[in-house]
Amino acid sequence: MGCVPHDHGTHLHGAPARRVHDHGAHAHGADSANARRLVFALALIVAFMAVEVAVGVLAGSLALLSDAAHMLTDAGALAFSLLALRLAARPARGAMTFGFKRAEILSAQANGITLLVLAGFVVYAAVRRLIDAPHVHGGPVLAVALAGIAVNLAATLALSGATRESLNIEGSYQHLLVDLVGFVGTAIAAVVILTTGFQRADALVSLLIAALMLRSGAGLVRASGRIFLEAAPEGLDPSAIGNALAAEEGVVEVHDLHVWEVSSGFPALSAHVLVGPECDCHAARRRLEELLHERFALDHTTLQVDHAVEDLLHIAPAIRLGGAAPLTHARTPTDTP
Repeated sequence: MGCVPHDHGTHLHGAPARRVHDHGAHAHGADSANARRLVFALALIVAFMAVEVAVGVLAGSLALLSDAAHMLTDAGALAFSLLALRLAARPARGAMTFGFKRAEILSAQANGITLLVLAGFVVYAAVRRLIDAPHVHGGPVLAVALAGIAVNLAATLALSGATRESLNIEGSYQHLLVDLVGFVGTAIAAVVILTTGFQRADALVSLLIAALMLRSGAGLVRASGRIFLEAAPEGLDPSAIGNALAAEEGVVEVHDLHVWEVSSGFPALSAHVLVGPECDCHAARRRLEELLHERFALDHTTLQVDHAVEDLLHIAPAIRLGGAAPLTHARTPTDTP
C-alpha cells in the first residue's frame, strides 16, 4: 500500500525534499499592529523613566532608581523588538537564507544579560543600604510609585494584545509585568516608611525588584540560548516525533532526526526515512508531512525518503585464467560463493 501530508515542493528520490515556505509574508499585518503597540508602550516607559530618575535622586530612593534602571532595560527591550520586526520583515537573500529572523533572539539575549548585570548592581547597592540606611522621603516615592502602577498597567495592557509568539515581544511583556510588581512593592515600602519610619524598607523592596530582574533575565538568556544551541523547541519531544513517524504504515526506519527553532515560533525538522520496497516514496513523504503538521504543528519540514534495500549486488573478486583478462562475477546473497 502507498506510504501519504501536503506536498510542499519538489522531491527527488534519494535527495532531500525542497520547498519554499515564506513565513514572513502572512505576518505583515500582525507585525504592523505589534509595532504600533510597541511604540505606544515605549513612549510611556521612556517618559515615565525620566520622571522616576529625577524624583528618585531628589528623594534619595534606591527603590525608585533601581526600578528606573529596570525600566531602562524595558525601553531597550521594546526598542530592540521594533528593530527586530523591521529586520525580520526583510526577505531572505544571498547568504542569509532565513533572512534576519534571529535578530529578535540576539536582542532578547542582550536584554537578558543586561537585566542580570543591572540586578547585580541593585543587589550590591541594596546590601550597602541595609547596613547603613540613608533617609528616604516617603511622600514623593509613594506618589511616583502610584503613577508608575498606572503607566505600567497601560503599557502592559497595550502589549498583552500583541503577538506574543515572538520571544522579544514576550520578553518585553514580562519586563513590564515585573515593573508593575516592582512599583506595587515600592508603594508598599513608601507607606511603611511614612507610617513607621523604617528606612530599610526601601532597600528590602530593591532586593525584591532585583530578584524579579534576575528571574526575568535568566529566563530570556535560557530561552534565547536554547534557540542558538538549536535545541528542540519547548513542548516538542524528538523521541515522540520519531516514534510517531516510525509507527506509520510502510516506514522501516527513521534516523538523522533533527528538530530545532530558527526563531521563536518558527520550528523546523529534518529526517531521513526508509520505507519498504513496495511503498511510493513521494506518497510516503506527503503522509508523514501531514502527520507532522496535524500532530506536532510542524510545517517547515525536510524529509528525505528512500527505499530500504534488502538484497545488494555483490561483486566477486577478479579471477585470472591462464593469462586471460580478469573475469568478474556479479552475484546476489543467494548465490553460492
